[in-house]
Amino acid sequence: MTSCAAHLPCGALNARPMSMQRVWFIASFVLAVGFLSASVWSYGYRQALSQLSEKAEADLELAADRLSTQMQVYQELAVLMATHPILHELDTQADIRQAQAMLLDVADKTAAVNMMYLNKSGQVLVAAQPVSQRNMAGHPAFRRAMQGALGNAHEVVPLGDDRIYSYAAPAFGPSGHIEGALMVVADVQDVEQTWRGSTEAVFFVDSDGVVFISNRSDLLFWYRAEGEPGLTPPDGATVDFASTQVGRHELWQLNWGRYLPRDALHLTLDLPVIDMTAEVLVDVAPALQLARLQAAAVAAICLAFGAMLFLAMERRRTLAQANAVLESRVAKRTRDLTVANASLRREVTEREEAEAALRRAQADLVQAGKLSALGQMSAGISHELNQPLMAIRQFADNGSAFMTRGKPEKAADNLGRISEMAARMARIIKNLRAFARNESEPMGRVDLVQVLNTAVELTAARLRDDSMTLNWEPPISAVYAWGGDVRLVQVFVNLINNAADAMLGRPERNITISLREGARLSVSVQDTGPGIEDPDRMFEPFYSTKSVGSSEGLGLGLSISYGLVQSFGGDIRGANTADGAMFTVELEPCDKEEAA
Repeated sequence: MTSCAAHLPCGALNARPMSMQRVWFIASFVLAVGFLSASVWSYGYRQALSQLSEKAEADLELAADRLSTQMQVYQELAVLMATHPILHELDTQADIRQAQAMLLDVADKTAAVNMMYLNKSGQVLVAAQPVSQRNMAGHPAFRRAMQGALGNAHEVVPLGDDRIYSYAAPAFGPSGHIEGALMVVADVQDVEQTWRGSTEAVFFVDSDGVVFISNRSDLLFWYRAEGEPGLTPPDGATVDFASTQVGRHELWQLNWGRYLPRDALHLTLDLPVIDMTAEVLVDVAPALQLARLQAAAVAAICLAFGAMLFLAMERRRTLAQANAVLESRVAKRTRDLTVANASLRREVTEREEAEAALRRAQADLVQAGKLSALGQMSAGISHELNQPLMAIRQFADNGSAFMTRGKPEKAADNLGRISEMAARMARIIKNLRAFARNESEPMGRVDLVQVLNTAVELTAARLRDDSMTLNWEPPISAVYAWGGDVRLVQVFVNLINNAADAMLGRPERNITISLREGARLSVSVQDTGPGIEDPDRMFEPFYSTKSVGSSEGLGLGLSISYGLVQSFGGDIRGANTADGAMFTVELEPCDKEEAA
């Protein structure tokens, strides 16, 4: 079989299908992102058109209401003035002049173009302004008024192309018959002036399809051919226009001037009151921009995610290749590591055995320290026990003699003293047994006052024999600390014995124990000895200032005490004072409620 090296490298053979796979993956992902962006664009565009449509409807209704309200002024003026008594008494020239003056005054105040009163035949009897046409019988508004209803009509004045809107109200006589009509003529330009150029492009198309009113003058007199959606200029020229439907929205594409949008949303509103249709063109450029931004954001996020995914896949592929190389290396070194691991396990086993032996040695050292302290205190303890024993013997002999003499009261008194001595011996033996046992119970809450009292009692005999004074005033209430009862007693027994050893041969021999409460409990043992010779080495094992080979100790007391206090989470330190040395033990406090 021909090897890969004869033609192309094996990596090249594997890289070609992998490369094509990546190309197909990238192409598919780009197509998916394009489809998703197009969907987001379509959805965002429709949503924006809906919001734009709601705003356009509000603007269109506002413009229609504004026009209707302004035209309603002239409508109501025609109705109110039609029954004016002056207009019904036009028999003389004086009456006509008075009526003309009244109509002119009202027209000036209401900004009407003209006001005129006509008889039933349409003849103008009196007018605020001169009129060129004296007979208005053919006017649509007048014909409607002669039917007993309010007539209205709009037209363009032949001279000047002024747009006017006319209202005609019937004038009824005393008998209820129509005697004439009052016509009010309004100038549409004056109505437009207040809102021309504001809001969106709004225009009003009459029943003939002609733009009669608009806030964009470019659209005036454009007309809509029958059946066509758009508008045509007055001269009939062809203009750019296209209409599309997006959902329920009608969109116009046009190019009708710089004051009109090229892409616009078209809405209509029927106004039967003025016989017109209101229409609005709203620029959809903001909606297109918003949809583009949304689609671009989605595309950017997807492409960024795709890029990270592609990089992750490439990294994974690279890692897979590297992993294949590493596997061969790992397999090669597995045997070496197996041998090394076996060796390490042996070393770990040996280390664990050494640590266990060290812990046993440390426990033995602690116990040895206790026994050493007991050895130093043995003479005093023997005296403490012999003294009550001799007293018990003496009181027993006295009690027997008193019983023989028939004095039971004296005998009972001696028996009570024997009981007191026995209790004292029991307490001494109890403290010795507790101190001598190898404590293994876990740490807990201990009464620090009781611990100090026990240490003082265990060392009292030795201090008394060496003529030393111990100053200790225990608090009335218990003070609870975190530690071990027996181990704490050993710490303070060691400190008291060390202080006593240091003061041997000194003229002043005072030991002071003080207890202070705070964030941490602090117990100080201060002596009047020579002080600490080497503070940096005082907690080292087997370090001692006593002579070599002496029976007074092995130099383990402070080292053992240091380890015990550290195991309780506390601290012990020593320092020289003006009178001697002072050792301070700090322990973690424990609440009395918790201790209970």
